[in-house]
Amino acid sequence: MAAAPARPTRSTPAAAIRPHVIQGGMGVAVSSWPLARAVSLAGQLGVVSGTALDVVTARRLQDGDVGGHLRRALAHFPVPAMAARVVERYFRPDARPPGLPYLPVPKLGLRPSARATELSVVASFAEVWLAKEGHTRAVGINLLEKIQMATPSAVLGAMLAGVDVVLMGAGIPAQMPRLLDRLARREPASVDVRVDGATTGYEVGVDPQAFTGAHDEPLHRPMFLAVIAAHVLAVHLARDAATAPDGFVVEGHRAGGHNAPARGRPVLTDDGQPVFGPRDDADLAAVAAVGLPFWIGGGQGAPGQVRRAREAGAVGVQVGSLFALAEESGLDPDLRGRALADLAAGTLEVRTDPRASPTGFPFKVARLAGTQSDPEVHAARERLCDVGHLRVPFERAPGSVGYRCPGEPLAAYVEKGGDVADTEGRTCLCNGLLADVGLAQTRRDGYVEPALVTLGSDLDGARDLALRHPAGWTAADVVDHLLA
Repeated sequence: MAAAPARPTRSTPAAAIRPHVIQGGMGVAVSSWPLARAVSLAGQLGVVSGTALDVVTARRLQDGDVGGHLRRALAHFPVPAMAARVVERYFRPDARPPGLPYLPVPKLGLRPSARATELSVVASFAEVWLAKEGHTRAVGINLLEKIQMATPSAVLGAMLAGVDVVLMGAGIPAQMPRLLDRLARREPASVDVRVDGATTGYEVGVDPQAFTGAHDEPLHRPMFLAVIAAHVLAVHLARDAATAPDGFVVEGHRAGGHNAPARGRPVLTDDGQPVFGPRDDADLAAVAAVGLPFWIGGGQGAPGQVRRAREAGAVGVQVGSLFALAEESGLDPDLRGRALADLAAGTLEVRTDPRASPTGFPFKVARLAGTQSDPEVHAARERLCDVGHLRVPFERAPGSVGYRCPGEPLAAYVEKGGDVADTEGRTCLCNGLLADVGLAQTRRDGYVEPALVTLGSDLDGARDLALRHPAGWTAADVVDHLLA
């Protein structure tokens, strides 16, 4: 057998990327480029969220590209004609009039159109390029294993912008090392996609040469950190060179967003939250024994946590909520202000909802008036699946695939073979998270999609920051707080 191609070298060796603080890649554009850039300039690892960047970019352009940032970034895209097509398709110089719905973008699928792949590549490039603009410090991008059909094109765009670190959780990211290796060599690359009821294999991929032209020089191969919840997964991934990451983020159940399900038989509290126990805490000594660098995430927002993490063998910590509430965050200023006011008043509550996410993972929901955390607001929303990033492919017949989501209209979901029980309590995360960052869809009848805010359940660090910075804080303030 021929020897496997050597893993591409990095222009920034993985050993050189050792921040004490990783800023979490939160939500849809909460970890936007201004936040990631600010954290990197403060000497730590800033991370952009790679989730739904195609939708985010298209909507920002329709809102007039405030500040001209996207067009400035896209002027540096390696294939100008491709960037120009995206701008021509979505940019509105006078901005979208109030009440006018955003134009739809192509939904994710196993056979994406050239238009869909172009938008994904260009959007990911622009977000990373802006986060790296004007400095040489490391920037990362966070992706979700659950959204497999977006992964190859999003990673390619980030690599064209020189991303330094890729992080991936919400599943078992065993395919990422191979994907990064092939894209770095500018070879066609794909990931296997889970399809419900599949009788054959399915994959989705991207060809760098088709979208960037023929080049001999390799792309910068970023460091890869797998976001995990259990030490057994660290051992499993590291066992094989083909699946081994460059390090881990060990994320506990107090982290915001999606959490790993509690181990064992599901047990709920009186108010319907899952009960986590000692079995849900990763054995950090076992992770350290794997021999790869790791960071600890979830409930790490208090001063002294970096020191304690290092004493446990970690390089440092990953923190999300403190940065989500910082001035540079992409979170809508009104939502951020209300969350900070509730925090100061001692009334801010974060609930672990076992049903909200269509993915089936528990999901942290911050209770804020007027958002979908209010049962009345949630009940008033008509079910609609017009973004579709969490749709799951299913096999109709060998070679024929459909798509369904437990958050879509009940009749449509059941018609596609879905179980109505799976739809109970589900929330449209796609629309809710877009609303969090001021990109809520307006329907033709005037209805505006309500937000759904997620934060971590450990608010001690945020309360301490609020006492020190009652008027609000910056990303640099968070870094100083964590390293104190």
